[in-house]
Amino acid sequence: MTMKDKVIEAYSKLAKDYELHVDTQSGHNAYYERPSMMKQMPSDMSGLKVLDAGCAAGWYTEQFIRLGAQVTAVDLSPEMAEACSRRVGDQANIFACDLTEPLPFETDSFDLIVSSLTLHYISDWGPTFREFQRILKPGGKLIYSVHHPFMDFTHFERPDYFAHELLSEVWNKKESGPVEVTFYRRPIQEVINATAELFVIDRVIEPQPEAELWNNPDALAWCNRWFDRLSIRPHFLIVKANAR
Repeated sequence: MTMKDKVIEAYSKLAKDYELHVDTQSGHNAYYERPSMMKQMPSDMSGLKVLDAGCAAGWYTEQFIRLGAQVTAVDLSPEMAEACSRRVGDQANIFACDLTEPLPFETDSFDLIVSSLTLHYISDWGPTFREFQRILKPGGKLIYSVHHPFMDFTHFERPDYFAHELLSEVWNKKESGPVEVTFYRRPIQEVINATAELFVIDRVIEPQPEAELWNNPDALAWCNRWFDRLSIRPHFLIVKANAR
């Protein structure tokens, strides 16, 4: 089975969980990654053309629409694309698409490309980033999040930090039951250099949870378990870059 097949199989099984539960029951998404990512976005997206590259069940797609953007949302999993469509209806252009292949968009099509927790399923970022560069307008922005390399290195107790390697773990979700999820780990220098080869890096963010979360009753259980840990050991990495 190819890596593409593994990702499609896993996320086809996980699509219903993403649609029904992730927004409210996955604290790492709701209270950690998403707030940190949204801080990097324009507060007003009126008139902007945005590509949600790896849209999953459409949370970001919905936020961008609310901010006034013209959104195109793609995901490798047809089931995820369908979940996104159920969420936002005809307010966005949504379809299944492989980010490792030539993208079906004209040159200089987008003002902003956002890719949330998607690129670690791709081994070679070169072709994907070249396509991102091609379809971004001059001065356009790329904002993406991935697993933090050090998090994967320590969590999986890997022997070689500098290795570019394939890892997998089993996620046990309410709707799907146990699902094996496979992804790539690479050192931070590879993350940065692959981006800098085609884009001008604006900033690199190692998210920490916000203190205001303790005032959110829905977040308390997650904060009790994760707040202190994520305050000193980042789980994700965010990169914000500009098209050349």
